[in-house]
Amino acid sequence: MIRKVWVVEGCISCNLCQDLVSEVFEVPAGSTSRPRKGHEKLLNGDLELEERIQEAVDSCPVEVIHAERR
Repeated sequence: MIRKVWVVEGCISCNLCQDLVSEVFEVPAGSTSRPRKGHEKLLNGDLELEERIQEAVDSCPVEVIHAERR
């Protein structure tokens, strides 16, 4: 079960994470990717959501998205 997601420095604003999991990630205009405020409430064991988050982690071209599991 994923309990935390975060983005470290180095994001290239490709929008892939937002495209894959828009309810968890956002890429504001002129900025870099970040977890949406309140996204923690969604991290409740939803397997489909966790699969999409993991896909974002695995697909990030610069490997700056991280997920911590319980």
